[in-house]
Amino acid sequence: MAEFVAEMTRDYGFAGEQLMALFREVQRKQSILDAISRPAERVRPWKEYRPIFITPARIQKGVTFWSQHADALARAEKEYGVPAEVIVAIIGVETFYGGNTGSFRVIDALSTLGFDYPPRADFFRKQLKEFLLLTREEQVDPLMLKGSYAGAMGLPQFMPSSFRAYAVDFDGDGHIDIWGNPVDAIGSVASYFKRHGWETGGQVVSRAEVRGDRIDEGLTQGLDPVKNVGDLRALGWASTDALRDDVPVTAFRLEGNEGAEYWMGLPNFYVITRYNRSVMYAMAVHQLSQSLVDARGGR
Repeated sequence: MAEFVAEMTRDYGFAGEQLMALFREVQRKQSILDAISRPAERVRPWKEYRPIFITPARIQKGVTFWSQHADALARAEKEYGVPAEVIVAIIGVETFYGGNTGSFRVIDALSTLGFDYPPRADFFRKQLKEFLLLTREEQVDPLMLKGSYAGAMGLPQFMPSSFRAYAVDFDGDGHIDIWGNPVDAIGSVASYFKRHGWETGGQVVSRAEVRGDRIDEGLTQGLDPVKNVGDLRALGWASTDALRDDVPVTAFRLEGNEGAEYWMGLPNFYVITRYNRSVMYAMAVHQLSQSLVDARGGR
């Protein structure tokens, strides 16, 4: 702790005594350590994962959220090129449109993990540094802001480093508030996607038909789009859409209710995985976004 305070004082101009006084108010939370140390659940197949996020309640709430913030969503789409339904779906998947943004003080979470969780201490100390900087920049009390047990914050669940890099004051009031201001949250999600390479008007996924004995050779190991449509065609994959051979794709298989589904994730799919590094997460966001459009009767 003393070394961290010395670094913040030396490198960022914080007052050491004030920081030490702040940390005396911080609480080490065993519940946070327990949560992050829990054994990973078994990986659910898509047919079990999808119903968690694509539900009538989440769709209906998303339609309401879209209607309530239609102006901000339209402006975000115009400025950043990211469709309204994708922004709404991200916020819907992350926090049920702000209904579950986390109950831990962010400074407790980041301090507990930064100083008492050796496997990822460096990461969380970096996030703690970013958090202290953002609270100074935004002139907010670091003891007041709440988030997840891992320190993710607000409607879009930004980590502090993402907040400082991508969050925007989208309503122009002089402050960035992703906790209580949906307009800033909307603009910040759009900013994040744009900065990660979202292609305006681009498709997200394409269903594939497969045949032959080389199908599995086409499956992508990891998330990076290391193959293109032409590569997959040679391995027995055929897109159900008219895609150029040089389009980079992430090829994956999901276990759906009717059996195996084969998909090609296009560059915008890869962008969604930059928000959360999971094929099923990205697919849930995409399919929720399409369900929202359908429920609204169009865009």
